[in-house]
Amino acid sequence: MIEAWQEAAAEHAAAEAPREACGLVVVVKGRKRYWPCKNISTEDDFFVLDPLDYAAAEDAGTILSIVHSHPSSPAAPSEADKMACEQFALPWHIVSLLDGNWCHIQPCGYEAPLVGREWVWGVSDCWTLVRDYYRREMGVKLRDWQRPESSEAFRQLPLFERCFGETGFVDTGSKEPVKGDAMLMSLNGSPGLNHVAVYIGEGKMLHQLQNRLSSRDYWDGYWQKVTGRIVRYSG
Repeated sequence: MIEAWQEAAAEHAAAEAPREACGLVVVVKGRKRYWPCKNISTEDDFFVLDPLDYAAAEDAGTILSIVHSHPSSPAAPSEADKMACEQFALPWHIVSLLDGNWCHIQPCGYEAPLVGREWVWGVSDCWTLVRDYYRREMGVKLRDWQRPESSEAFRQLPLFERCFGETGFVDTGSKEPVKGDAMLMSLNGSPGLNHVAVYIGEGKMLHQLQNRLSSRDYWDGYWQKVTGRIVRYSG
């Protein structure tokens, strides 16, 4: 049986197409209500809830879950959906505009593989991958940083060079990494260091480029040339 909030969410999704629509299920005065939110993402095929809308919903009632649409794909959750569901620690509801079907997922401890994961800004990007590597392989929980609204904004004003110290890293001053070192790089004409990889030994690094799957690659040639700093976690 379709609930009233689902009908409202489906209408919002249709109105926002072909962009993904997003919103919240909120208990207000004892009733579930769909709370439409602005999608402030500048990336294709994803959404970022407007934090002002989220705060307004918190002020109005109790947030139960997050809702978003798949305008041109089935309601099945993507890998990024599963990862974001874990980050928010709330149930997710997905409606597909292809057939009107719904999918519902819960936080369940899902962890994406380190190699082969999809790239989604702020959810599954180069910093997410490095954080996951440190947590799983080294038992270190690194601080996450609030991303700018888009990867292009980050390219113009990178954060790595001014934030690595506050994240617990020190500059090794070396041109040769050891296993577990992070390597800060400048890609695509960025005025600063806008990419991070982790050295995993035997001449290889683990990293994730925009719009590519995460991968293990040799740290040689081009990658050595664009590396600006090699930093080491010091706690």
